[in-house]
Amino acid sequence: MGQKKIVLYSKDWCSYSWRAKRLLRRKGYDFEVVDATGDEELRARLAKSTGRGTMPQLFIDDAPVGGYDDIKALERSGELERLVGSA
Repeated sequence: MGQKKIVLYSKDWCSYSWRAKRLLRRKGYDFEVVDATGDEELRARLAKSTGRGTMPQLFIDDAPVGGYDDIKALERSGELERLVGSA
């Protein structure tokens, strides 16, 4: 089975967004980046679906996973690999 679809919603000039992209690249994952900078409507939809108003927000197969701290914790525990599947 291949890697699941990963979408990272981020903002320009956000250090946590930059760190999340770096972590995902380091892991070798294919992922789409959606820039939410200046898009208040998109950020409001994300906040409604995730319960969080912060960036970045990671989705795996359309399921919200969380922000950078969540991604990092999942990576440390090995759970991120299970969620993403093998490439």
